[in-house]
Amino acid sequence: MAKCTAPVHGHRTASGAAACPACRGRMRGYSSYSPYSSYAPAYDQSTSGGSSSSGGRGSTSRSGSKKPRWSRAGSGVVYTSAQVVSLEPIRKTVEKRASTPDLRDVFLCHAWADRLGVAKKLYDLLISEDVRVWFSENDVALGSTLLREIDKGLANSRIGLVMVTPAFLERIQGEGIAEKELSALLARDLLVPIVHDTTYEALREVSPLLGSRSGLSSAEDSLEDIAAKIAELVSVEEA
Repeated sequence: MAKCTAPVHGHRTASGAAACPACRGRMRGYSSYSPYSSYAPAYDQSTSGGSSSSGGRGSTSRSGSKKPRWSRAGSGVVYTSAQVVSLEPIRKTVEKRASTPDLRDVFLCHAWADRLGVAKKLYDLLISEDVRVWFSENDVALGSTLLREIDKGLANSRIGLVMVTPAFLERIQGEGIAEKELSALLARDLLVPIVHDTTYEALREVSPLLGSRSGLSSAEDSLEDIAAKIAELVSVEEA
């Protein structure tokens, strides 16, 4: 059987096709041929791993994204499946504490060094989302220990946000958080870690218990999106 010469020489012209011993006589009207087209798989955009714009807050949709049951109607906020799973117990706590009077929505725990930086930025973003925030810069006495701040803040708020930064890791490592006390706080499903400029792996090295709790990270979401997710998480209809 005559062998096609296209993979070697190409059939970029009608005369090239006519010169091929296998194709001449049946390539009438053929205009072009790519020597690689027989081997390249078709590209299916529906199964590609690329992201597409979600149309809200500059986010992009991600593989496995979904809407949690507490998501606001018409919300453009996108969650990963892992985020929905990790936030579900926190949402149940919010719902249980919804009827408790005079609680702030969230308590924002942070390192002293972050009070005018990323913690203040997140605080401002939460306020802009109409979230009532217990902010240690405004509400906690200077010099309090970290666990005392967290416990006091949670007593006056529906949930707690722990701003995990390099400065926070230094603070809790030097302070030596009592794992027993932290375990009691985590068991109440009140704490949401928010990791910024560090990793959960680094957090686990300092506090395995706190690092075992999934939360949100600025490596996945902008601070604006994190604030929007927290706002949805704590939003409940007043009785």
